Amino acid sequence: MHAPAQLLSDCFLGVTRSLSGRRWVARACDDRTAVALSQRLGLPEVLGRVLASRGVGLDGADKYLSPRLRDLLPDPSQLKDMDRAAERLASAVRAGEGIAILGDYDVDGATSAALLVRFLRAAGAKARVYVPDRIKEGYGPNAGAVRLLAAEGARVIVTVDCGTLAHEALAVAAPLGVDVIVVDHHVAAPSLPAVFAVVNPNRLDESPDITRAVGTLAAVGVAYLLVVAANRALRRDGHYAGGRSEPDLLRWLDLVALGTVCDVVPLKGLNRALVAQGLKVMAARSNVGVAALADSAKVNGAPNAWSAGFLLGPRVNAGGRVGRSEIGARLLATDDGAEARALAFELEGYNAERRAIEASVHEDALSRVEAAGDPGALAFVAGEGWHPGVLGIVASRLTEALRRPSVVVAITGEIAKGSGRSMPGVDLGAAVIAAGQAGMLMNGGGHPMAAGFTVQRSRIEELAEFLRARITPSFHESPGLRDLALDGALAAGAATPELLEKLEGAGPFGAGNAEPRFAIAAASIVKAEPVGDGHVRAILSGGGGGGRLKAIAFRALETPVGQALLSSRGMPLHVAGHLRADTWQGREEAQLVVEDAAPVL
Repeated sequence: MHAPAQLLSDCFLGVTRSLSGRRWVARACDDRTAVALSQRLGLPEVLGRVLASRGVGLDGADKYLSPRLRDLLPDPSQLKDMDRAAERLASAVRAGEGIAILGDYDVDGATSAALLVRFLRAAGAKARVYVPDRIKEGYGPNAGAVRLLAAEGARVIVTVDCGTLAHEALAVAAPLGVDVIVVDHHVAAPSLPAVFAVVNPNRLDESPDITRAVGTLAAVGVAYLLVVAANRALRRDGHYAGGRSEPDLLRWLDLVALGTVCDVVPLKGLNRALVAQGLKVMAARSNVGVAALADSAKVNGAPNAWSAGFLLGPRVNAGGRVGRSEIGARLLATDDGAEARALAFELEGYNAERRAIEASVHEDALSRVEAAGDPGALAFVAGEGWHPGVLGIVASRLTEALRRPSVVVAITGEIAKGSGRSMPGVDLGAAVIAAGQAGMLMNGGGHPMAAGFTVQRSRIEELAEFLRARITPSFHESPGLRDLALDGALAAGAATPELLEKLEGAGPFGAGNAEPRFAIAAASIVKAEPVGDGHVRAILSGGGGGGRLKAIAFRALETPVGQALLSSRGMPLHVAGHLRADTWQGREEAQLVVEDAAPVL
């Protein structure tokens, strides 16, 4: 049965249902603006469409293509408690008080901790980093850690990427003579912990203007604002007048970029500028830890948001996922090249271990979801004995595969820990916080795209139904969650390194600033073969012009898309995906990372 003519006309290349079950649609774009942008700026027409579809107009195009922090970085003093936090941190530096950084175990937490350590070291202070063991201590601050740090002499504890909901754990600090500064970005509850300062743009009592301006910052972005404010306080009080060099705060933007990309916050406005400038710093390889990480991950050429998010980030995360929570922060904070190489090597081993554990849990989780039938608006799956360190990444893979928010829960005895990942338009963090306020959770929190929690085993099913009920309306109201949006069609020969370079001007790409996606229409599969761990490599031709284009479909060997590439037998296929640089032996070519394919009707 053929699709109705109206439906076909609304679909890109007439694809109403691709091999992965998606409808292809053209990304919304004002054609006149696209043409005007191309002509005025001397850009390829396809880049004009990419810019126009992302809301860029003629007046703002120059600043969009060259984002500058000076245009977007706010005065940190506008955030509640920021001046109070900055003054306390600066006074601790001047007085030589003990300072401890208590961080989270993910990339955002590791980069936040490393950023503060590097700033404090440059300002002449020392700081102890403590990252709770995710298996033994769970998420966020705990009273035992606070007592330990106080006993070691800390008089100021700065929590990074955690602490906003840690009322009980942080309540023990003040009686011990310790001032706690919370630096966080997670959605807050109506009441805040009783600490010295809470710097969080998502406090419920924060100015709406501030929340709109910087509410999507990752924790490392908030930490950077604290560094700016504390440095300003030190300068004002003459700390640098006696011959001590004032630190160059721009040199740590590589850490800000890495944490921002890996925490999957929207790459718009200030976030986009931080990442754009940070990637330039990263390319200079001034941080020996980041450089060692890049070498270990075999990142060839200049780093970009994709390599930061998918090659560097998982390695920083790996230690925390398998029981060495502090190793990522140590790597990013060290100035010792030998130590950096040793830590990067250790993380590489942990990352291999993590991949094996992840593959096992993912296979089990996916089979359970499929066996249970239609998951509705939320894929919620729980398993006995699953490693809690890989729950987030498994949830991310389920969300990608099932095109709906996913929550994965590991049960150990009477306690279960869960992690979830969401999609644009569906605020999973708010749903988890609501569950906590309803008394269902032992603890939990998050932000729109990600959340985590601990729950009693007996309440898992109740929690699943609560979360599903909370997000179902927004899931169904968000148009196109199961559509594949494309920016246009390209001939195979038009995908060149030169085009890639121009497209990068619209980046960095990530959450909130979708990487351009193109189709090679009616492509001929010149060659296709399985490679690596379930990947399919191919060479494409066609698309309305001459030339050939390398392509790869990751983890696609057993999927309809992979099988179609391998068995096309000369029959044309529409092939869709992202263009990425492929560097080999010093030569750079364009390559299509295949996401989907559809038969030519």
